[in-house]
Amino acid sequence: MLTDPKAAKVRGVAKLAKKDARSETGLFLLEGPQGFREALDRPKLILEAYATEEFLARHADLAAAAKAKRIDIALVDERVLASLSDTTTPQGILAVCHQLHVSIEEVLAGQPKLIAVLSQIRDPGNAGTVLRAADAAGADAVIFSTGSVDVYNPKVVRSTTGSLFHLPIVIDQDVAALANVLKAAGLQILAADASGKELPELSATASLAQPTAWLFGNEAWGFEPETLKLADQVAAVPIYGAAESLNLATAASVCLYASAFAQNA
Repeated sequence: MLTDPKAAKVRGVAKLAKKDARSETGLFLLEGPQGFREALDRPKLILEAYATEEFLARHADLAAAAKAKRIDIALVDERVLASLSDTTTPQGILAVCHQLHVSIEEVLAGQPKLIAVLSQIRDPGNAGTVLRAADAAGADAVIFSTGSVDVYNPKVVRSTTGSLFHLPIVIDQDVAALANVLKAAGLQILAADASGKELPELSATASLAQPTAWLFGNEAWGFEPETLKLADQVAAVPIYGAAESLNLATAASVCLYASAFAQNA
């Protein structure tokens, strides 16, 4: 059992909470039972895992599933786990995983019908929730622009609750160049912005049934004007109540599901 938070092994794993260490090693941290359970479907991605005795006693099924996939879980005490986690209340298990992003060419080879593009999205919780919503809506990929939050940020990873392992992720894309590539592949670009046509109007046409890449902008300032011009159409989620605005992740969920409804009708 690892009991020294200052041990070299522990410090090496803890460094993966920083982006520079993740970029250098090609690894990231996965914390919590739900994410670990989802990762077991792709066991080659898991390099190593750490858990407390109490956690393994409470989650004997998860321990057995890991053993069946030949994944050893190293025992650590509460102090070591706390030093590895960036949360105030660690969830009892943490894994070191290989990064899993793919190229845009690999995504387009699958002839995608629905893609979420995150342009300059900085909030980890919003980014992770959009990824989770894209997974639920049956999207074919999620693309992170240059300048967006790192998809392997521990807060992003946790907020996806395992959806990170369900669909292709592309990172570090220039939005202008990406838009040209997506259009050449036959996808329309729809930007979600309050200045656009209300979403029910688009739903009344055949627009949403077409292969679509939804473009979602920064939580605070939305889109730069030149980015908004890349879109074939701009769509707004109407607000019927007294709310001043919608959370980015909520609006993105509505847009993605509007396309999913149309494409699966």
